[in-house]
Amino acid sequence: MLNLELSSFAKDLAGLKVALESGADSVYIGGQTFGMDTISNKFSMEELEEGIKFAHEKNKRVYVTISLLPHNNDFVKLEEYLLKLNDIKVDGLILCEPGTLEIVRKVTPNMKVHMGIQANIYNYETARFYYDLGVKRVVIAKELALKDTIEIRKNAPLDLEIEAFVHGSMVMSYSGRRLLSNYMTSKDAGKYDEEKNYNLVEEKRPGQYCPIYEDEGGTIFYAAKDLCMIEFIPELIKSGVTILTVEGHLKSNEYTEKVIKAYRKAIDEFINNPDNWKFDKNWLEELQNIDHRDLTTGFYLEENIDYTK
Repeated sequence: MLNLELSSFAKDLAGLKVALESGADSVYIGGQTFGMDTISNKFSMEELEEGIKFAHEKNKRVYVTISLLPHNNDFVKLEEYLLKLNDIKVDGLILCEPGTLEIVRKVTPNMKVHMGIQANIYNYETARFYYDLGVKRVVIAKELALKDTIEIRKNAPLDLEIEAFVHGSMVMSYSGRRLLSNYMTSKDAGKYDEEKNYNLVEEKRPGQYCPIYEDEGGTIFYAAKDLCMIEFIPELIKSGVTILTVEGHLKSNEYTEKVIKAYRKAIDEFINNPDNWKFDKNWLEELQNIDHRDLTTGFYLEENIDYTK
């Protein structure tokens, strides 16, 4: 049997339980601090501990993202946070930069470490670089094609796990600074009043809005359409991806439930009968019925497919 993992974002404790009960093998969360996920609801440490116990009872896993780009004075609090996560038996940490990786290796040397999407892993040399530093999993950039993934798999260590996003919002850019809000309000970068939302529009595509969200964590640019690769599960798996991840920061728990169930069916069909796997249009229809944004295959294929409603 193929060792595949279906992973999902969970914005709160209820979302964690929904994702795991719907068929996800793991969830990733932002935690109470040090996560970029300030747009979503937070987990308290008590809720996180409850979620981990719930997951482990089902033989499933919980990962915590530490996507802060730390300043020097952040490291003391980070060490305390890492020790707490270690005590409650988090299954792994998702990091974005090497300084945090050094702290994790020093404070919690036995913790499993993943390099997340913000680490910008575009090639096998970067993947091998992090592997040599003790990283067990890399999340490859969303801009890569399937042929690029194949090259990474061929040239990376066999025991390095490769994770890729298969569904959900596509983050095009992230900044730890609130550039738009600061400019619009003429306020100092260190001051923060409330969450701000904007849209980016290209002149020749007036109907395609790219959402821009700003809060105390910074600025996040999203693509105008959401990723959907359910029709190409075999191609993804054959390219070397073993962790297929659903992005759902700004989605409801109902959305998470239905998306996970659809992908669970598609993945299980492939696991059970890889030579005769057939795409079921009902899976796509289920996804289109719950998503208010158009769906696209993004950068994976040589010719992009848009699933307009």
